[in-house]
Amino acid sequence: MKRTPIAELLDTDAGRPEEIAASLADLRWFNRWFGGVQTTRRLVQHVAQNEGLTSLSLLEVAAGSGYLAHSTGNFLARQGIGVEVTLLDRLASHLGNGGRSVVGDALSLPFHESSFDVVSSNLFVHHLSPEQVVEFVTESLRVCRKAVLINDLIRHPLHMALVLAGVPLYRSRITRHDAPASVRQAYTMEEMCELLRKTPAARVEIGSHYLFRMGVIVWKA
Repeated sequence: MKRTPIAELLDTDAGRPEEIAASLADLRWFNRWFGGVQTTRRLVQHVAQNEGLTSLSLLEVAAGSGYLAHSTGNFLARQGIGVEVTLLDRLASHLGNGGRSVVGDALSLPFHESSFDVVSSNLFVHHLSPEQVVEFVTESLRVCRKAVLINDLIRHPLHMALVLAGVPLYRSRITRHDAPASVRQAYTMEEMCELLRKTPAARVEIGSHYLFRMGVIVWKA
């Protein structure tokens, strides 16, 4: 299954406010039930345990409402790990009202070097071209102190079949367009490994998670 870049409607705010809100609700639903929340929790917890951290600062890029980042923070707090969350999104209309949030460009993060322990993203990297993936991870390594986390889809024919079967359940026409488009332009783990070799990472850990999710830890040198 060849990667096919397709413009996604949510990227450009192409919809009425109620359609955008419904699509963001669909994303929360996907993350809650189909591996997104669990994958990010495991990645952040692994970094904290590996580095011996009882608290850490996390920048969530392309954060949307921030549901996943805040859910991860609440979960880890119960495990004795404090997480200070900052949300960044290109569009203010996507950001939630609670906590610290910043409007900015993921390829030119508006922060100093080593501003956060961890820079994380969820369902974002598949929106980027191969060259932009390298640019984004390199920029995120500049801003982080410990690691960059990537939680994204794995491109696979069976994954596409599952997404198409779920179309009648989606709340928004935006999701009905964007969900199949996301799978078509997602990367395989092999492709991601090849791209990350072009970054200044010290090492990379990558694995598959529930229902065609890719979990990546890019460690800073």
